[in-house]
Amino acid sequence: MPNVVCPHCAAVNRIPGERLGDKPRCGKCSKPLFTGQPLALNAASFDRHLQRSELPLVVDFWAEWCGPCKMMAPAFAQAAAELEPIVRLAKVDTEAQQTVAARYSIRSIPTLILFRGGQEIARQAGAMSRNDIVHWVQRALKG
Repeated sequence: MPNVVCPHCAAVNRIPGERLGDKPRCGKCSKPLFTGQPLALNAASFDRHLQRSELPLVVDFWAEWCGPCKMMAPAFAQAAAELEPIVRLAKVDTEAQQTVAARYSIRSIPTLILFRGGQEIARQAGAMSRNDIVHWVQRALKG
């Protein structure tokens, strides 16, 4: 039974693996645990999702001024709708969350990092299409 952090109240929920696709709701706030949209994370919520959730986490490190980041945003949102509830997708604004970006040595944006068990398992710099994001995540999780 994986732990899943609520995107609304940050409560940790234990959900049987076979029930992840049944639109589970948070035991604390009763809101959906999966929205089909990437989560916007700050330093505290990033750490909570990274450390307390057992779902793989794909983070898009981006900035408001970055043209390729803005171009990739719709594709990343589409990938979230396709990959949830197996994978959680999130965004970290590197301008607003500089400590998180520095912790992972983000040098170019957009950069996607896939975490599993709190550890980085794959990294990809540059804008990607929805198909490329989905296939990159699937390949990385198999490896």
